[in-house]
Amino acid sequence: MQSQEHGNDMEYNNELIERIISRENMNRAFQKVKRNKGAAGVDEKDIEATRLYLKEHGQEIIRLIRDGQYKPRAVRRVEIPKPNGGKRNLGIPTVTDRVIQQGIIQVLTPIFEKQFSPHSYGFRPNKSAHQAIEQARLYIEDGYQYVVDMDLEKFFDKVQHDKLMSIVAKTITDKPTLKLIRRYLQAGVLEHGVVSVNKEGTPQGGPLSPLLSNVILNELDKELEKRGHKFVRYADDCNIYVKSQKAGERVKSGITDFIEKKLKLKVNEEKSAVGKPLARIFLGMSFYRSKGKVRVYVPKKSKQRFEGKLKKLTNRNWGVSMEYRIQKINRLIQGWGNYFKIADIKRYTYLLDAHIRRRLRACRWKEWKKTRTKYRNLKKLGIYSRTAWKCANSRKGYWRTSNNPVLDSAMNKEYWLKQGLKQLNQIIT
Repeated sequence: MQSQEHGNDMEYNNELIERIISRENMNRAFQKVKRNKGAAGVDEKDIEATRLYLKEHGQEIIRLIRDGQYKPRAVRRVEIPKPNGGKRNLGIPTVTDRVIQQGIIQVLTPIFEKQFSPHSYGFRPNKSAHQAIEQARLYIEDGYQYVVDMDLEKFFDKVQHDKLMSIVAKTITDKPTLKLIRRYLQAGVLEHGVVSVNKEGTPQGGPLSPLLSNVILNELDKELEKRGHKFVRYADDCNIYVKSQKAGERVKSGITDFIEKKLKLKVNEEKSAVGKPLARIFLGMSFYRSKGKVRVYVPKKSKQRFEGKLKKLTNRNWGVSMEYRIQKINRLIQGWGNYFKIADIKRYTYLLDAHIRRRLRACRWKEWKKTRTKYRNLKKLGIYSRTAWKCANSRKGYWRTSNNPVLDSAMNKEYWLKQGLKQLNQIIT
């Protein structure tokens, strides 16, 4: 029975490349890439230009993939700032290559999903960071009072290709598919006009990278399960929960050994630590105890980063229309609110909503410039003539005036709702 199943798997694998390059799969991949938008790669072709290019050259690309002769273009290097002040390297493939990579993961994801651990939450269907945080919270509530916080050093830049491909090849035997995946690993990076060959790493930025990261780190998951550990992993962020400091140190040493010797990856000793989970940050959140329950809160650093972004968007010296400003604010608070709504932030959101409105009042006050304009607009907003004139003639600065009860009454919560401003407090409920 077992050999029969294996034979079926082999047959299934041999037709993988045909499933990947099928018209239906590739059309679905193109639509997915189109929805995700994103920048052009080294060929400078956007979605529409790529659509026209594929209409003309699609069949030739399919033939090259089938024959194992397709060569992806180099990725375009982009650096984005990290919260801690460093830079994260992203590699932006061409839209054509993003479509092909998307086609690959649409076929391979269901195959690898059967193997992945239930304790792995990153970049997987029906899995989320919220689920990872909830599982961590339950471990702490169950008495696991110490966490082994494992940090992999530049994980996406350090993955060894041979090691990764040997793991992939245990499941995928179709040679054209394996060849195509390796070609993407070795596609190279364009930086400052020079293409350098990738000898290691799975550049972040393409659809294939998250799946491949889960494939290699699934080996870590299996090892942790074999040892009976309680753990949560989200991409390369792995927390193991234990009941004592001593047990934590022992686990940290053993798992570091496994990661570095078996997976050929590097553990960042400076960032990895054993400690109380209430003192550690996991996926941007942390935990505290209240009335015998473990609850989630947003650490000060996460709030400060968010407030810093809001400060830029509500800077009254930024010469944009109020409509555009509000669109940008809405996008920011929608994303932040959706992510952090599982934490205890209700009181914080009330305070922040009021602060945003005050900063916008300062922007609007500056927009109105002239005394007569201010007076006329205040009257339109229902302020008595005498009060409006007195406020319009004020010599106080924009920020001080924005806290004036007259302005607060004229440009109250309802006023900003009519302007289209979302409330963070409503987003989290």
